[in-house]
Amino acid sequence: MTRPERKCPICGNPRDAEYTPFCSKRCRDRDLLNWLDNGYALPGQPCDPEDLPEPPTNNPQDD
Repeated sequence: MTRPERKCPICGNPRDAEYTPFCSKRCRDRDLLNWLDNGYALPGQPCDPEDLPEPPTNNPQDD
């Protein structure tokens, strides 16, 4: 049984070994931009911002 050729997840072209799992630097950069611009999301109900924990502070005066 042969496995189907895997395609670039962005454009569907055949993958390039240098940019795996993408076909080119352009598609690799587009994927990164999607992550940085919150273009990807997990399905489900959005959480209430009030339920989020407080971010840690790096205040040197606390030491």
